Amino acid sequence: MSEFTGHNIPHIQLDPDMTISDLIDVYASSGFNGRSLGEAAKLYLKMIQTDATICLTVSGALSPVGMGGIIRSLIERGFVDWVITTGANVYHEDHFAWGLPVKQGYHHVDDAILFQKEIVRIRDVYIKFYETLEAQDQVIQKYFDGVMDKRPFTTAEFCNHIGEMSYKYAEYPNKSFVTAAYEYGVPVYISTLKDSSLALNLAIQRLKDKRYSLDFVREILEQAAIVYNSESSGILELGGGVPKNTAQQTGPLLDQILRRNDGGQDYIIQITDARPDTGGLSGATLQEGKSWGKVQSAHSGLVTVYTDATIAFPILALYVMSNHVPRKPRRLYEKLGTFYDKLATDYFKMT
Repeated sequence: MSEFTGHNIPHIQLDPDMTISDLIDVYASSGFNGRSLGEAAKLYLKMIQTDATICLTVSGALSPVGMGGIIRSLIERGFVDWVITTGANVYHEDHFAWGLPVKQGYHHVDDAILFQKEIVRIRDVYIKFYETLEAQDQVIQKYFDGVMDKRPFTTAEFCNHIGEMSYKYAEYPNKSFVTAAYEYGVPVYISTLKDSSLALNLAIQRLKDKRYSLDFVREILEQAAIVYNSESSGILELGGGVPKNTAQQTGPLLDQILRRNDGGQDYIIQITDARPDTGGLSGATLQEGKSWGKVQSAHSGLVTVYTDATIAFPILALYVMSNHVPRKPRRLYEKLGTFYDKLATDYFKMT
């Protein structure tokens, strides 16, 4: 008779007194994406326990549904060391810092009526055109009046400036992960700055002949330098898109271009609803990344959960917050120059 091995699947029993840890054990002992969710939570905890440098990538519209508060909590506890996100998430996050209205709405609605009422819609989230967007635009324009137009900058510097300004002047600075990033020295990179209202608000200054120069090459070298200067590193990916690729391309930059032979990330957790068979990066399997040198192993340290990030992210975050004491902040933003110089020095030594 052939051997039949594996963990037994329990007949799941729930108890009103169960903790988030108990619930994760339930998920991890089941099957399908429930099992993947449980394994992802445990892998995130392992990343923290092994003192890996952790990058959080955030695509989609997670700020408008309040997920920035969870990101802030993770930053405060040292469970996120650097962030790659979209300009939209940074822009909309500042609504909360300034107390600008963002409301629950409905997705079954006549958008022509919303337009007449000057309400913009993100699925079932409503944002006022003037009271929120126009007000936010005025804030961003003031932030960058005479700033960042004298020398090339990175988006980490760009976001650090937003975080500093909101920390000093916004009504509710504790309601923004960008202000937390400023406070705790967490670099926040925007993978596509020009594709957001942040860049649109620079248009006013550009018409006044203020010139903005994004040093995007230094930016990708800084990101690679973070990985290069880390004993181990991992990524928690919320969605896919450009933030996902920006974090994962650190491996190919180090190995394919700079010939460092580092091997890529030690851990990656991917929360996605994109399919791999369409060929898009958002749905590409983490195992596929091994062929590019994006990950150390195709067989361990990788978990993909096929679900909505608004479902999975709070569960993962609460699990690690409940099972590990805060880590000392790495304050990577303040070390970017040193990391960059070490990578450059080592590269030229080799060549």
